[in-house]
Amino acid sequence: MASSVVVTCPACESRMAITELTCPECNTRVQGVFAGPGLLGLNKEQLQFVEVFVRNRGNIREVERDLKISYPTVRSRLDQVIAAMGYPTNVKAEESDEYIGETLDGLGNGTITFEEALQIMKGRSGNK
Repeated sequence: MASSVVVTCPACESRMAITELTCPECNTRVQGVFAGPGLLGLNKEQLQFVEVFVRNRGNIREVERDLKISYPTVRSRLDQVIAAMGYPTNVKAEESDEYIGETLDGLGNGTITFEEALQIMKGRSGNK
Protein backbone atom coordinates (compact mmCIF):
# COMPACT_ATOMS: atom_id res chain seq x y z
CA MET A 1 0.00 0.00 0.00
CA ALA A 2 1.35 3.42 -0.96
CA SER A 3 1.87 5.98 1.78
CA SER A 4 1.02 9.64 1.52
CA VAL A 5 3.47 12.04 -0.11
CA VAL A 6 6.08 13.50 2.23
CA VAL A 7 6.08 17.24 1.59
CA THR A 8 8.34 18.48 4.40
CA CYS A 9 11.84 17.38 5.28
CA PRO A 10 11.87 15.23 8.42
CA ALA A 11 15.20 16.80 9.48
CA CYS A 12 14.71 20.55 8.97
CA GLU A 13 11.00 20.84 8.00
CA SER A 14 11.77 22.62 4.72
CA ARG A 15 9.53 21.92 1.75
CA MET A 16 10.70 18.86 -0.20
CA ALA A 17 11.35 19.06 -3.96
CA ILE A 18 9.91 16.61 -6.47
CA THR A 19 12.93 15.30 -8.37
CA GLU A 20 11.84 11.96 -9.84
CA LEU A 21 8.71 10.57 -11.45
CA THR A 22 8.25 6.85 -12.08
CA CYS A 23 5.72 5.05 -14.28
CA PRO A 24 4.18 2.21 -12.23
CA GLU A 25 3.47 0.20 -15.41
CA CYS A 26 6.84 0.14 -17.19
CA ASN A 27 9.13 1.58 -14.50
CA THR A 28 10.29 4.44 -16.76
CA ARG A 29 11.90 7.14 -14.60
CA VAL A 30 12.21 10.84 -15.32
CA GLN A 31 14.54 12.95 -13.20
CA GLY A 32 14.57 16.72 -12.78
CA VAL A 33 13.00 19.33 -10.56
CA PHE A 34 9.22 19.41 -10.96
CA ALA A 35 6.65 21.83 -9.63
CA GLY A 36 3.97 20.10 -7.60
CA PRO A 37 0.35 21.14 -7.32
CA GLY A 38 -0.45 23.95 -4.91
CA LEU A 39 -2.24 21.52 -2.60
CA LEU A 40 1.13 19.93 -1.75
CA GLY A 41 2.08 23.19 -0.03
CA LEU A 42 -0.70 22.89 2.52
CA ASN A 43 -0.15 21.66 6.06
CA LYS A 44 -2.25 18.88 7.57
CA GLU A 45 -4.85 21.24 9.10
CA GLN A 46 -5.22 23.16 5.84
CA LEU A 47 -5.72 19.91 3.89
CA GLN A 48 -8.41 18.83 6.36
CA PHE A 49 -10.11 22.20 5.91
CA VAL A 50 -10.01 21.80 2.11
CA GLU A 51 -11.58 18.34 2.41
CA VAL A 52 -14.43 19.75 4.51
CA PHE A 53 -14.80 22.69 2.11
CA VAL A 54 -15.02 20.40 -0.94
CA ARG A 55 -17.34 17.93 0.83
CA ASN A 56 -19.67 20.88 1.50
CA ARG A 57 -19.38 22.03 -2.13
CA GLY A 58 -17.88 25.37 -1.10
CA ASN A 59 -20.87 26.40 0.98
CA ILE A 60 -19.24 28.47 3.69
CA ARG A 61 -22.25 28.27 6.00
CA GLU A 62 -22.15 24.45 5.83
CA VAL A 63 -18.40 24.47 6.52
CA GLU A 64 -19.11 26.72 9.51
CA ARG A 65 -21.67 24.24 10.87
CA ASP A 66 -19.52 21.19 10.09
CA LEU A 67 -16.41 22.54 11.84
CA LYS A 68 -18.36 24.42 14.53
CA ILE A 69 -16.48 27.65 13.85
CA SER A 70 -17.65 31.17 13.05
CA TYR A 71 -18.15 32.55 9.57
CA PRO A 72 -15.15 34.91 9.87
CA THR A 73 -12.97 31.97 10.96
CA VAL A 74 -14.01 29.97 7.90
CA ARG A 75 -13.18 32.93 5.68
CA SER A 76 -9.83 33.39 7.43
CA ARG A 77 -8.90 29.72 7.01
CA LEU A 78 -9.91 29.85 3.37
CA ASP A 79 -7.67 32.91 2.89
CA GLN A 80 -4.81 31.02 4.57
CA VAL A 81 -5.27 28.09 2.17
CA ILE A 82 -5.37 30.44 -0.82
CA ALA A 83 -2.16 32.17 0.34
CA ALA A 84 -0.41 28.84 1.04
CA MET A 85 -1.20 27.77 -2.53
CA GLY A 86 0.52 30.92 -3.79
CA TYR A 87 -2.51 32.95 -4.85
CA PRO A 88 -3.20 36.55 -3.80
CA THR A 89 -5.84 37.01 -1.10
CA ASN A 90 -6.59 40.70 -1.48
CA VAL A 91 -10.29 41.48 -1.30
CA LYS A 92 -11.75 43.54 -4.14
CA ALA A 93 -14.64 45.92 -3.69
CA GLU A 94 -17.17 43.58 -5.35
CA GLU A 95 -16.10 40.71 -3.08
CA SER A 96 -16.58 42.99 -0.09
CA ASP A 97 -20.04 43.93 -1.37
CA GLU A 98 -20.88 40.23 -1.82
CA TYR A 99 -19.72 39.55 1.74
CA ILE A 100 -21.95 42.31 3.10
CA GLY A 101 -24.81 40.95 0.99
CA GLU A 102 -24.34 37.44 2.37
CA THR A 103 -24.34 38.77 5.92
CA LEU A 104 -27.49 40.78 5.33
CA ASP A 105 -29.15 37.78 3.67
CA GLY A 106 -28.34 35.65 6.70
CA LEU A 107 -29.78 38.31 8.95
CA GLY A 108 -32.88 38.63 6.78
CA ASN A 109 -33.64 34.92 6.54
CA GLY A 110 -32.92 34.29 10.22
CA THR A 111 -29.87 32.04 9.85
CA ILE A 112 -27.83 34.51 11.93
CA THR A 113 -28.81 36.89 14.70
CA PHE A 114 -28.26 40.63 14.76
CA GLU A 115 -25.42 40.13 17.25
CA GLU A 116 -23.75 37.56 14.96
CA ALA A 117 -24.09 39.90 11.96
CA LEU A 118 -22.56 42.71 13.99
CA GLN A 119 -19.69 40.46 15.08
CA ILE A 120 -19.10 39.34 11.47
CA MET A 121 -19.04 42.92 10.19
CA LYS A 122 -16.74 44.06 12.99
CA GLY A 123 -14.38 41.17 12.27
CA ARG A 124 -14.40 42.00 8.58
CA SER A 125 -13.48 45.64 9.09
CA GLY A 126 -10.77 44.86 11.61
CA ASN A 127 -12.59 46.58 14.49
CA LYS A 128 -12.69 44.45 17.61
